[in-house]
Amino acid sequence: MKHGKNYKEALAKVDREELLTVPEALDKVKNVSSAKFDETVELAVRLGVDPRKAEQIVRGTISLPSGTGKTNRVAVFAAGEAAQAARDAGADIVGAEDLVAKVAGGFLDFDVAIATPDLMGQVGGLGRVLGPRGLMPNPKTGTVTTDVAKAVTEFKGGRVEYRTDKIGNVQLRVGKVSFSRDDLVKNVVAVIDELVRVKPASAKGRYLVSVTVSSTMGPGVKIDPTRVHDHDEALASA
Repeated sequence: MKHGKNYKEALAKVDREELLTVPEALDKVKNVSSAKFDETVELAVRLGVDPRKAEQIVRGTISLPSGTGKTNRVAVFAAGEAAQAARDAGADIVGAEDLVAKVAGGFLDFDVAIATPDLMGQVGGLGRVLGPRGLMPNPKTGTVTTDVAKAVTEFKGGRVEYRTDKIGNVQLRVGKVSFSRDDLVKNVVAVIDELVRVKPASAKGRYLVSVTVSSTMGPGVKIDPTRVHDHDEALASA
């Protein structure tokens, strides 16, 4: 991949092998950000799991303490009272058979898909469309539910889904460069704590293999996985 002048200048300010505390790493990400737009801050965690084994797939959702800086576009597959509850909660698009047909035809203008259990028989047929994009509703992530209003509110307010990819990486946005350092720290630590909480019992050896933060256009900055909570006392006394 070819990088531009700004990226190369930012890379020159980053020691790619240095392991920093969470606040130090986020300060570095903010300092080297040079884009003319408010870049997204992304977290990448390499886990010591084997995603080829079903019991070692790590997935779920988490509400970030400081939000993501982005309002998700939410689609809800529901009918009747549940559909009206979804609309009242602020869902961007709501439908039943009509929405299933629309998505089957190529409509994918949403970030999160939620479904009531009674419609999963039809939504399940969209696996080839939604699955590869990580949009298939799933009870494990709270996106198959009878309480669609609660789900809509949470996903529009900062709840994000995480899942290991085929090599064991979890990647997700944790805010914007414009966020305060402390708000970004809270989000990063919340995600890492969540990943540790859901560690598969069958995962052996080192679990947090590597932790990296970066901005949309910037280089990765490494965090020392053993020092994730080094900032706690400083935050408590602030």
